[in-house]
Amino acid sequence: MRTIRKAVIPAAGLGTRFLPATKAMPKEMLPIVDKPTIQYIVEEAVASGIEDIIIVTGKGKRAIEDHFDRSVELEELLTNKEKPELLEEIRRITDMANIHYIRQKQPLGLGHAVWCARRFIGSEPFAVLLGDDIVRSGTPCLRQLMDVYEAHGGSVIGVQTVPQEQVSRYGIVDSERVEPRLSKVRGLVEKPDPYHAPSRLAIIGRYILSPTVFEFLERGQIGAGGEIQLTDALNDLTQIEDLYAYEFEGRRYDVGEKLGFIEATLELALEEPALGDAVRGLIRRLAAE
Repeated sequence: MRTIRKAVIPAAGLGTRFLPATKAMPKEMLPIVDKPTIQYIVEEAVASGIEDIIIVTGKGKRAIEDHFDRSVELEELLTNKEKPELLEEIRRITDMANIHYIRQKQPLGLGHAVWCARRFIGSEPFAVLLGDDIVRSGTPCLRQLMDVYEAHGGSVIGVQTVPQEQVSRYGIVDSERVEPRLSKVRGLVEKPDPYHAPSRLAIIGRYILSPTVFEFLERGQIGAGGEIQLTDALNDLTQIEDLYAYEFEGRRYDVGEKLGFIEATLELALEEPALGDAVRGLIRRLAAE
C-alpha cells in the first residue's frame, strides 16, 4: 500500500462570512491568538507525516504565500534586535514543509479546487485538509485517517456526529459500522433536509482519497449550490472502490463560522502561559456585568 506523501489544502474561498475583514485579507490568514488559521492546518499535515503540500488559492490570496515564504528583512531585524526565539519561530514557518501553490481561476466549488491539484498529485493517494476545521488531538486528526488507510485501504473521510438541526450544513454519510469509530460508506448526500438525512454523521474537512476521484471530478457535475461538489464525486467513487468514514478523536473548531472562530480563540488563549490568567479574569468580569 502506498504511503500518503502529498496533501491538498483548498484556500480559494472568498470568506464572505467574515466581511468586511476579508475584503482585503484572506480568511485563512485571520489569526487565532497569534497564528493564522492556515498555519494550524499546515502544522497538522506536517505532524502527520506529509512531505509536500499544494495550496489551492485564488485572487487576493498572495498573503498566504508571503506567510510561508522567507522574509530576509524581518529575519535581519530580529537578529539585530537580539530576539532569537522570534527568529527561530519565523524560520520554522518557512522550513516546515515543501509548499506549492496553484490558482483556482473560477470559484466553482470544493470539488473543482481539488481537481485543480490533479497534476501535482498524479496517480497516488493523497490527503485533503479544509481550512475551516481546526482539530486538536493527541494524535493529529489526519494521522488518524492515515492509520485507517494503512489498515484497511480505500479512501477515508473524517466524520463527526452533529446535532440534527445542523445536518443541512454538511455532507452526510449513509454507512454501515464495521469497527468502533469506523464505518463503510454506502453513499453520501450533500446538505440534506435534516429530517430525511440517512444519518447525523457529517463529513468534517479531512480526507484520504484515491486518485480515482479525479475521474469523477473531471466530469464537472454541478451539484448543491451550483458548484462542483467533492461529495458527489465521492458518492460515485463508492460504486467502484471502498470508502470508509472514521469518527476521529479530538476537539474540532469550525473556524469558518464567527462563533467557532471566537470559541477557538478563547480556548487557545486560555492555554497561553502569558495570556491564560488575564483572559480568565476578563471572562469573569464580562460574565459579572
